[in-house]
Amino acid sequence: MRPVTVHSSISAPREEIFDYVVDLAGRVAYCDHYMRDLRLTRPRSAGKGAAARFVLDTPVGSQWAELGIVEADRPRRIEEEGRVGRLGRSRIGAIYEFVPDVHGVTRVELTVWTEPGTRGDALKEAMGGRRWLARHGKIALERLRMIFEERPDGELARSSIAGYEPLKAPRFGA
Repeated sequence: MRPVTVHSSISAPREEIFDYVVDLAGRVAYCDHYMRDLRLTRPRSAGKGAAARFVLDTPVGSQWAELGIVEADRPRRIEEEGRVGRLGRSRIGAIYEFVPDVHGVTRVELTVWTEPGTRGDALKEAMGGRRWLARHGKIALERLRMIFEERPDGELARSSIAGYEPLKAPRFGA
């Protein structure tokens, strides 16, 4: 599928926005409207090598996806790649770019692309996948903007490592 690009302008320094977006554990706070059951697959949640597994709620059904950060050029760009769908047949990628704008405003651009693994996967994407990605990407960036400009009360939601139970961890040695 051709890449889908959406953008939003956020009144915050790009270093702060970059540091928040590069930490995959914080994705739950602004992407939970289309991603669910997000779990980290590695102990390191931020930077190059961090990865997460989640369920995408698409118009044609739910699909498991795994996404990892392959490049993190602070504070300019984050590049992510992964697999989605049955047996991870299709490839998916996302690129966040943080461009300084006037008077402390940062323009955040999100480009998402997919490569279907089979004709069936391509047909599913043709049935509204591009519009769905654009709509939910725009909502996610708008929610990210609200996190920085209209700071919510309390702590923001964060994800954890799959299978890690902090209350049981000392029992197994530490």
